[in-house]
Amino acid sequence: MDDKIKFELEFVIQSSPQLLFQYLATPSGLSEWFADNVNSRGENFTFIWDGSEEVAKLLKKKTDEFVRFSWDYNEDDDYFEMRIIVDEITKDVSLFITDFAEEDEVDEAKMLWENQVSDLKQVLGST
Repeated sequence: MDDKIKFELEFVIQSSPQLLFQYLATPSGLSEWFADNVNSRGENFTFIWDGSEEVAKLLKKKTDEFVRFSWDYNEDDDYFEMRIIVDEITKDVSLFITDFAEEDEVDEAKMLWENQVSDLKQVLGST
């Protein structure tokens, strides 16, 4: 199996870290922008898109800072992480996305994240 490429994206979000975290770490928040519906049972989150389901395990989270998930079908150490960074000087809030994709799918994966985060910004009223 090919090694996947790790990539990172940064988005400036006009939101408080506390509010943003609710959209990253709760099923109701994730349902608003990331998937059509999200359910959780313990550390397992079920993401539903157009009737198909994917299960991800919540690996780590730190309130108002980050969440890290791993898809059930991943056999390796791949994960996706959404981290909130606040600039100490400007107090700007950024969302850092870390994810992995096959080499020939990195651009597509980045575009998918850009579209998802665009939806998140709309939900938050952040332009």
